[in-house]
Amino acid sequence: MSDLPMSELPMSELRPTDFWKESGFHLLTRDADGWLAVTPDFLRAYLMRPEMRPPEDACETEHTLFAGLMDDPARPVPPGMVEALADADARENWAVWLGFRDRLLGAGTVEGCYLRLFREGARGVPGLFIDQMAHVILRNVLDGTPSGLRARAGELFFRPQTVSVEDGRVRLADSETVEMLAATGGFGSLGRLVVEAGTAPRSVDLDILDETNHPRYWGRDSRHDTVLDVTFAAAGLDALCRVLEGWVKHFLGVAVSIQPVQRISDERWVWHAGLDGEATAILNDLYNGAEVGEDRLARILSLFRLDFADPAAMRADIAGRPVYLAMAMTADRKLRLKPQNLLVNLPLARAS
Repeated sequence: MSDLPMSELPMSELRPTDFWKESGFHLLTRDADGWLAVTPDFLRAYLMRPEMRPPEDACETEHTLFAGLMDDPARPVPPGMVEALADADARENWAVWLGFRDRLLGAGTVEGCYLRLFREGARGVPGLFIDQMAHVILRNVLDGTPSGLRARAGELFFRPQTVSVEDGRVRLADSETVEMLAATGGFGSLGRLVVEAGTAPRSVDLDILDETNHPRYWGRDSRHDTVLDVTFAAAGLDALCRVLEGWVKHFLGVAVSIQPVQRISDERWVWHAGLDGEATAILNDLYNGAEVGEDRLARILSLFRLDFADPAAMRADIAGRPVYLAMAMTADRKLRLKPQNLLVNLPLARAS
């Protein structure tokens, strides 16, 4: 990783304007609760994706279907129309997208659809669509933030990360970017070289954001080429805590405080939630007294303590007790957050 200067622009000239444009945030409007109301333009953006636009040689029925939905993305599709499409892949794509569209329209907001998916079941909705929803929802949550660190931490909610643990520092780089930049023979320092077909490697920067240089993020927010340091007490980990707090408040309407801890030393440990699948499995085993080997324990990247600002918002039998969280990498050093876990696994007094 590199600590080289990230831009020739002075820090004072770097300000957040309209970041994450690819999220589609600009195509949505907020409702009275601050959630993102589904709009025709937002639905059209999906239709304009290459996999949805019919090729010239597509059947007439598919061209008719596409044109009608471009005119009115919410219009009902006549029974049997999708089944009548000549191309099998097209039939599958349209069936999946129309099912997702109907979920969005039924909920009315992106946030409402996201919550329903995990409270009622997400079967039939591709992970790509779920990540895209998390992307635009985080854009809403973070609107107006001056912190490039918080925006970079928000990427963890919808983009897999590759973990580097060196000299006691825990750093996260975007997995897709790492794979693109990785040199043959391995990469001890993430992203130093990029190998392009038929050309010699060229030098690249994959820079570490911190509390002094984080405004540089705004000039490269869609490049996914910065590194987040989530070592205990690092500014990047604090930024992640603040984003997690905002996520809970936005969806559930409850204020929580989330702070990193180095260990769980609580004889009255009553509730926990993993921020990813690996962390969930490890916390469950620890809570149940199962043996957890050193190799699995070493996968834990961070532990957190979550406290409700108002204990009355919690289940009465555990009101006032902390909730412990964890974040862990897989055996191949990947981190894939499941931000929905914080929405469905907290001990709330009532459903939000």
